[in-house]
Amino acid sequence: MSKNFSLRSVILSALFAAGIASASAAETERPNVLWIFIEDWCPDLSCYGTKGISTPHVDALAAQGARYTNAFTTAPVCSTSRSAMMTGFHQNYIGANQHRTAKADQKPLPHGIRPIPQLLADAGYFTCLMDNKTDLNFVVEGKLFEGKDWGGRKNGQPFFAQMTFHETHRSWARDPKRPIDPKDVEIPPYYPDNEFTRRDWASGLEAMQNVDRKVGALLERLDKEGLAENTLVFFIGDHGGCMPRGKQFLYDGGLHVPLIVRWPGKVKPGTVADDLVTSLDVSRSVLAAAGVDPGYAMPGANLFEEGALKGRKYIFAARDKMDDTHDAMRAIRSRDFKLIHNLMPERAYCQFSAYKEAQYPTLALLNLMNLKGELTPEQAAFMAPTKPEYELFDLRADPYEVKNLADDPAHVETKAELLAELARWRDAIGDTGPTEAFRKGGYPAVYPTRSLEDWERTVEAWKPYVFRSPEAKIPNPFGQAAKPLVLMTAEEREAYFAGAGKKAKQKKKK
Repeated sequence: MSKNFSLRSVILSALFAAGIASASAAETERPNVLWIFIEDWCPDLSCYGTKGISTPHVDALAAQGARYTNAFTTAPVCSTSRSAMMTGFHQNYIGANQHRTAKADQKPLPHGIRPIPQLLADAGYFTCLMDNKTDLNFVVEGKLFEGKDWGGRKNGQPFFAQMTFHETHRSWARDPKRPIDPKDVEIPPYYPDNEFTRRDWASGLEAMQNVDRKVGALLERLDKEGLAENTLVFFIGDHGGCMPRGKQFLYDGGLHVPLIVRWPGKVKPGTVADDLVTSLDVSRSVLAAAGVDPGYAMPGANLFEEGALKGRKYIFAARDKMDDTHDAMRAIRSRDFKLIHNLMPERAYCQFSAYKEAQYPTLALLNLMNLKGELTPEQAAFMAPTKPEYELFDLRADPYEVKNLADDPAHVETKAELLAELARWRDAIGDTGPTEAFRKGGYPAVYPTRSLEDWERTVEAWKPYVFRSPEAKIPNPFGQAAKPLVLMTAEEREAYFAGAGKKAKQKKKK
């Protein structure tokens, strides 16, 4: 163990009983590793049973390996989630928990921890980033990746390649090859089930179909180059989907991701695993498969070690700052229950977020229907001006997490048990929660962020984009507003909507 490894890390190690299992394979037998990320996506794939979508290439990958049905990230947004996966440690433990931490505020990794690509490079792997996405909230000391393609490696050298497909991040390009009829999709009960929502949701599924073809081409390249048999492939989402109540929140819509693992000769084809899995398990498993011991214990489990997940009862997640939107939440999840502790309950779930208001058409619809009193109680709860401090869900009876049981006398013991375990985990990773300065910072917490009239105008501006044909090139009508519309002058609001109206009418040639 590194001399710089802190006492708190030792506590964490004891909690998880971690320890890297070293591989005994010879140098020439070490597997290549291809880590495929998709952005902002839950397990909405045909191999997971999602209605309307067709993802034959990812389905084939699942049939050739293992498909995990209960895989979750440690955070519901890219920079924090990826910081955790890049190191194998929770983002709050390494000080990378504030999304889009300014470069001037980023710090080197603590406790002697090093990024996984550097550990693999030291062990003789050629490391390459096949796109331009790392998105980390810490200072990287030295080179993170050595190249941009596994073709740059030396003869016989194993490679570690990371590839991110961005098409599932907003804005979703429609699929002209296989358009999805909105009538064929299934809408979660926390969204209004109407033509607007269905078209928005279906367009997201079409974006994933576009990704599926690119995944197929990448895997075909492995086959053509004779690399497939000795390449360990991980396919995972970096966090949940970019819809209201998804990305940036600790419901399953923000944390539940697809995880598929293919390793010929090591992972039995057609395996379906329902173990509780965290994205940190992937980090540790990469090193274990490569025979790399980092010199310190890691909290994740080695997915290739029989029985490694057998004793796991809980997984944990956290959300903090999102751009300049300040909030703080913590969650603990078992197979049957989830407890969310809202550390800043005084703020609305939908307090101003420049990103979401400029990217989520369905959020505009929810706000409009809420102000008009047209939402169901389950839908309206997310639009409330404040949050309950605790949310408790029975996932067996309520998989969509819409019935809060935190104050139900029948669940007092369950709530107490989960709170105690959550407190123990937070102490182990040194999570002290938001400071008073943080509580007062960020975008103004004024809510609602727009008037009824302004939300009506917003929804109308979205419609040409939402209902665009697969071939149409209609741009997103909104840029990121610098402040909530309720804080703008009348002149500023008029200029804002005038710009949105102009963009909504723009069409580019095919």
